Amino acid sequence: MAYKKELWGNMPDGKEVYLYTLENGNGVSASFTDLGAVWVCMLVPDREGNKRDVVLGYDTVAQYLENPPHFGAPIGRNANRIANAAFEINGKEYQLEANNGVNNLHSGSDLYHSRLWEAEVEEAEEGTKISFSLFSPDGDQGFPGNATITAAYTLTQDNSLILSYHMVCDQDTVANFTNHSYFNLDGHDGKNAMKQRVWIDADSYTRADEGSIPTGEITPVKGTPMDFTQMKPIEQDINEDYEALIFGGGFDHNWVLNHPEGEVSLCAAAESDKTGIRMEVYTDLPGMQFYTANFLKDGMTGKGGAVYEKRCCYCFETQYYPDAINKPEFPSPLLKAGEEYQTVTIYKFSIAE
Repeated sequence: MAYKKELWGNMPDGKEVYLYTLENGNGVSASFTDLGAVWVCMLVPDREGNKRDVVLGYDTVAQYLENPPHFGAPIGRNANRIANAAFEINGKEYQLEANNGVNNLHSGSDLYHSRLWEAEVEEAEEGTKISFSLFSPDGDQGFPGNATITAAYTLTQDNSLILSYHMVCDQDTVANFTNHSYFNLDGHDGKNAMKQRVWIDADSYTRADEGSIPTGEITPVKGTPMDFTQMKPIEQDINEDYEALIFGGGFDHNWVLNHPEGEVSLCAAAESDKTGIRMEVYTDLPGMQFYTANFLKDGMTGKGGAVYEKRCCYCFETQYYPDAINKPEFPSPLLKAGEEYQTVTIYKFSIAE
């Protein structure tokens, strides 16, 4: 396999920003930048053999320095929400930035995806791999401990992109990373993704309040609009008069995946009838936030001058449950000092049968 490295722009302090493109033997390619370890582009063939870029994003460094929707970004130290922007570890309370009402969302405004990461490309057993590394000092974003973080992407010959996350820290802390890519299998410039069909291997979801903080209840999906155990068009139930959809403005909840935590298995899939592109999601994490871009601002300018609108795309954010650090009944995102946080999520692209 091959990769290309090109100068893409500069940080405000003049440091150079690079764009890296991996390509496999099928002509499938994926691009990333060391600004934020962000996933910028994913070119895959449709049923006619034409290449379509299926992840939303921007053309310039300046746009990624802002990036309010978090296009393509790895989110950490904690993805999703922490209630009242505070948590306790070993009897000590830690206060985070309240950037989502009274709550903390995606670790606050001092985001990892606005920082330069160190990049390294290598040939791994599965394919060409690019690893981005970042040091996060004690107190960064309000979290305890000095942490060494790696977010790596591997492009395989079967048109999969393997995302792996690794972190070690010298204090007990929170570790809960996700990738916030927005997908449209018609192409990133498709106007509406709600006709695309989705399946999620989850018999329940974490019920949440109006601030999207889980109540602690695990609610069965059967008989509700939250049921994706049979593949269905996203638009089929998105406007139903149902509490979760009203609170979230559409789908924006954590699904409780059926597989055992730590076991990499198929947890979700999406298909476009227009292009024939199918995407499968595999993970070893216990939850996944399915988000239908309900809060994406209409008229955003993306790659190639594309105009992005509300619900023109969706996210599959594999994760520990929201506010899990404050809910002992949930699988725990607590990382003990000196131990390794290591998770894998895979996005596999093919043509639907």
